[in-house]
Amino acid sequence: MRNESRFRIAVLPGDGIGHEVMPACLEVLNAAATRFGAFGLDYDIRPAGAESYRDTGQAMPAETAKAVRRADAILLGAMGLPSVRRPDGTEITPQIDLRVDLGLYAGVRPVSIVNTGAPVLADPRSARADFVLIRESTEGLFASRGKGTVVDDREARETLVITREVSERLFDFAFSLARNRKKSGSRGEVVCVDKANVFTSFAFFRKIFNERAALNPDIGADASYVDAMAMFMVRRPWELDVLVTENMFGDILSDLGAGLMGGLGFAPSADIGDEFAVFQPCHGTAPDIAGQGKANPIAMFLSGAMMLDWLGDRESVAEGRSAANLIQRAVESALRVVQPIEVGGSAGTAAITKTVLDAVASLPLEAPGLA
Repeated sequence: MRNESRFRIAVLPGDGIGHEVMPACLEVLNAAATRFGAFGLDYDIRPAGAESYRDTGQAMPAETAKAVRRADAILLGAMGLPSVRRPDGTEITPQIDLRVDLGLYAGVRPVSIVNTGAPVLADPRSARADFVLIRESTEGLFASRGKGTVVDDREARETLVITREVSERLFDFAFSLARNRKKSGSRGEVVCVDKANVFTSFAFFRKIFNERAALNPDIGADASYVDAMAMFMVRRPWELDVLVTENMFGDILSDLGAGLMGGLGFAPSADIGDEFAVFQPCHGTAPDIAGQGKANPIAMFLSGAMMLDWLGDRESVAEGRSAANLIQRAVESALRVVQPIEVGGSAGTAAITKTVLDAVASLPLEAPGLA
């Protein structure tokens, strides 16, 4: 066996249930890494979020900001508390700042149906749904965050921003992902989701998409208005492969995708740029159940698996990708045994974590590079 690779992970548990799902995730990551023995994970745990802002006045302390830039990857729990707000009334969201500061333009939101024991869609074909929504994460309507204006208490304005530079990188990322998925049997198609029939900015967005599609003739390309896609995601999700869209539309559609999976507690995500990547569950901090042991840690586990897959590919460590696959299979195995409280079952954080850890320890390993 070759010498062990070691990855430095900046860990930001955040707020609320982040303090519960993050330690559970680190246990699962360690267990998967141990089974392969070809790589190790060094954690640099740092404060950030609403609690940090409340206690110190800093949502992202300077030392935390330095730590994330030193890391090979960033693992984030959940941030924000409704009771902790800035003077303008907005919540504390340093995770959004990270996307902009680190250039994390591709928000990757996988949607695959797992057997939760409580299927959302009645059509049995929905069990085959396995697609990825890519949300541009640095501009769009979110470019106005903190810059909106209210005029004389009679009107408010926000500005949507679409740039060629970011859009080209976003679409190239989408076509590359579709190409990799096609190797595993997916459709090999990217659909641009916009509102090009109404807004000039989205007509520009689609124009750039069509230009990049012409440079990727081996991958299918189509376009859909966002309202039609929202319906299609519910009616025929098994026909989708890769969707790519603007920031706000992606924010909304990714929660719809999480709903198809059974809830936000099952939905992982990543925000990826050319140099850095952050991995975090789609759910929020859930202060109503924080500290009660009820949180579903599955989305955190799957986000950790996405991190291992990304590190394995980026650093040419095949065992990283295989460990990611092991965690995914362990989650699927565990959900045949336990049902999270989120979907009407009785299993809380500890029970789900134990069942996943047991599966990580007992499932047969796949050869590195085949995951």
